[in-house]
Amino acid sequence: MLTYSEFIAKLKPIHLLLLDVDGVMTDGKYYLTSAGEEWKGFASLDGHGIRMAQRAGLQVGLLTGRVSETVVRYAGNLDIKIVVQRSFQKEVDYEKILKEHNFVDAEVAYIGDDVVDLPVLNRCGFSAVTPDAEPWIQNRACYVTRRRSGEGAVREVVDLLLKAQDKWDAVMQRYLK
Repeated sequence: MLTYSEFIAKLKPIHLLLLDVDGVMTDGKYYLTSAGEEWKGFASLDGHGIRMAQRAGLQVGLLTGRVSETVVRYAGNLDIKIVVQRSFQKEVDYEKILKEHNFVDAEVAYIGDDVVDLPVLNRCGFSAVTPDAEPWIQNRACYVTRRRSGEGAVREVVDLLLKAQDKWDAVMQRYLK
């Protein structure tokens, strides 16, 4: 378990918040209509958190194993430029993201929830999982969110990042005028 100062030290250098989608940004369920269309539900709390992170200068990216037009549209609505779908070997795609965008492990926070996320959770500077993750996966992360998957877990981590990086007050100014 990290001490408070170790925890804050891991959050300070973060420049990229990288997110798994299903089971982190959504409740992990996907729905198919009789016509074969897929739909997912995203928490507006998370979307606003992503906007807050971007306003504070953080980049946000999505790294998911599934392919979904819904994810493409969601990312487009939030101006998320880093979107990798069909990632069956997340560490390989994570490495490509690092190289393409000039990041190092210590500058990346990643939120995941399952075994496919472990290689990235093990490498990144700050790892978080949702409480829906298996306990043995939770034990490998720096932080387990209080909020569940698809119910504000991303926003919770964004708030931690902004506060640890002393960006919270500046971001809040637009709301507290």
